[in-house]
Amino acid sequence: MKAGIAALIFAYVLSQFYRAFLAVLTGVLGRDIGATPDDLAAASGLWFLTFAVMQIPVGWALDTIGPRKTAPALLMIGALGAVVFAMATTVLHIKLAMVLIGIGCSAVLMAGYFIFAKIYAPAVFATLAGVMIGIGSLGNLLSAAPTAWAVEAFGWRATLMGLAALTAATAVVMFALIRDPAREVDAPKDGSVLTLLRMPALWLIFPLMFVNYAAAAGIRGLWIGPYFDDLHGALPAFIGTAGLVMGLAMVAGTFLYAPADRIFGTRKWVIIIGNSIGVLCLAFLAINPVPQVWTAVILLAVIGMAGSGFPVITAHARSFFPSHLTGRGVTLLNLFGIGGVGIFQMLTGRIYDSFGAQGAYPVIFGLFAVTITIGLVIYAFSEDRTD
Repeated sequence: MKAGIAALIFAYVLSQFYRAFLAVLTGVLGRDIGATPDDLAAASGLWFLTFAVMQIPVGWALDTIGPRKTAPALLMIGALGAVVFAMATTVLHIKLAMVLIGIGCSAVLMAGYFIFAKIYAPAVFATLAGVMIGIGSLGNLLSAAPTAWAVEAFGWRATLMGLAALTAATAVVMFALIRDPAREVDAPKDGSVLTLLRMPALWLIFPLMFVNYAAAAGIRGLWIGPYFDDLHGALPAFIGTAGLVMGLAMVAGTFLYAPADRIFGTRKWVIIIGNSIGVLCLAFLAINPVPQVWTAVILLAVIGMAGSGFPVITAHARSFFPSHLTGRGVTLLNLFGIGGVGIFQMLTGRIYDSFGAQGAYPVIFGLFAVTITIGLVIYAFSEDRTD
């Protein structure tokens, strides 16, 4: 089982990579196939929206088929998507590739969460979930400066072909190593996603889940590149470094959040305080979108760190789930979290198109600040639970 979890974590490194690598390819895709930042925002949004929609069938598959077959089969589709990306000649090909990659990555994290929930004590769920995201976030780092170096050395098509081969090999290793948790004896057979949606306690958590990750993932996954290019005139090497710094901060954030509920004896206030810090940084950038360049890097890093509380929010919601609906529960949360990122990527792309390179960023940062604040206000009425 530990070897299977290790394979899932490596697959999650790939998932984190694929959700963020477009930021580094903005320039080269613009030159080679005419892709604009708005086009790539739409492509990134399609990845997240596809990933989100897949959470419903993934949740059913985890509860009924198990993670051993579900995660590797879907990851093979992701490998196909990387091949399509490598062969792309139009923006439409890029969008199709991102849809396929989104399908491929959709089960990896949730398969790990499903195993944690089934074989480990509830009190350590947030810690284990945070560690998986923290290690997996190395993919976020690899999508920054290392990817820029690979593209410069080998070209973006060869780089994507290599990633396709690595993704397919990872799927094979996962199938060989993952073991399905033992099924519960006499577990109830009734219940579905609708059972969870009828629980009032979860509706105080869903809105924050919808917006919590949107700013961190949206900025790191796409807007950090155009932002430093448009407003600071930064060179690609500096943009890669800025992405690396923000990625490191997001890794640090997951490790800081992971044990915090056990250290402080609260999940609710850990999330409220952490996200409030991110809101303050977003509000500052909305009012003053062109601070000194390294100040901007630091502010974006803090936003990334503050937006990495996904595991603790999931653990909070999970405390309300019936055990036999664990798979559907964690994937439902993921649907809100990743779906929010996808919708905001689409929306911010439209903002960029409407307001232009100079005027879009205050609106984008302000939108993130306001929506996270609304999510926090609703979440403040939730019942605080620890295991």
